[in-house]
Amino acid sequence: MDSKTLPLRKCVACSKMLPKDELFRVVKNENGVALDLSYKAQGRGAYVCKSGDCIALADKKKSFNRALKCQVSSEVFDSLYRELENDR
Repeated sequence: MDSKTLPLRKCVACSKMLPKDELFRVVKNENGVALDLSYKAQGRGAYVCKSGDCIALADKKKSFNRALKCQVSSEVFDSLYRELENDR
């Protein structure tokens, strides 16, 4: 029996390739930039590891600004930290 493998995505902070379910997705669409918990929202997406260190590094390096080609507000990082706490 073949087991279904999840596609790999690259973390914008540490550049590790990980399965999608081990990462958070942030998406930029016509409504702005937001955390995408469904992993299916339309728009440009970027991924970050489910770790506080990677989220902080992405904020420090402005990785989401570069990946999404727009300014990412601190509210997005607040929602990432909240979801990280809920995920544990």
